[in-house]
Amino acid sequence: MTGPLSGRCLAVARPREQTEALAAALTAAGADVWRLHLLHIEALADTTPLHQVGQRLSDYQIAFFVSPNAVRHAMAVLQRYEWPQALQVATIGPGSADALRESGFDTVLVPEGQFDSEAVLDLPAFSEHAVRGRRVLILRGDGGRELLADTLRKRGATVDAVQCYRRVPASPDLAPLGARLKAGALDGIIVTSSEALRRLDELPGGKALLEGCTLFVSHARIAAGAERLGAGRIVLTAPGDDGIVAGVIDHFVQNRSQA
Repeated sequence: MTGPLSGRCLAVARPREQTEALAAALTAAGADVWRLHLLHIEALADTTPLHQVGQRLSDYQIAFFVSPNAVRHAMAVLQRYEWPQALQVATIGPGSADALRESGFDTVLVPEGQFDSEAVLDLPAFSEHAVRGRRVLILRGDGGRELLADTLRKRGATVDAVQCYRRVPASPDLAPLGARLKAGALDGIIVTSSEALRRLDELPGGKALLEGCTLFVSHARIAAGAERLGAGRIVLTAPGDDGIVAGVIDHFVQNRSQA
């Protein structure tokens, strides 16, 4: 296959449920893509808290979904309940916004250009003036950053954070990727979450991949974590699938022109 990534081998370190769109875009650009599933996303066995929230959606003024996974797993339950027209829907990035629109929401609050909690907190709807005295629902997985919830509480909001899925560590065999790295046939690993980065470091053979391979990461926070873990080469791309693909292509085009 021809394209700007022709002849490049790239591993995508994402849960199975989030891999295919990015993998398809990289393949279309000519890359040989390896799926590296370091985490699995699973629905909760007990969805009682989500049902309880569904019965009192009218108590909230903003419902925030942390990811496409949060949209998918939360709405699997909440679609059974009537969604109040006055309840604003917000999320962190374009993938989650698309998932919400596919779930029937016409208006979604989402930051532009930067897709993290800091950017969400900069939105007018999340300012201290806007949220003071209001009730905010955060729909999320297990773990994750507390910055959004903690800051909103400091700004005077009442915040309920409800888990709607969980991340389960996976244990893929890294030996084939390690062999490709030793043969000079692995051009990079794309890592889009701090959780996946930590899991890669924990697995047998993962440290060698971190130290010997180019890591493409989509946020400065992940880059900082990779540096702490001893990653050898780190390339920071723009966020979102389009930004990642563009950053990967730009990296290899620049390297080719400098060779």
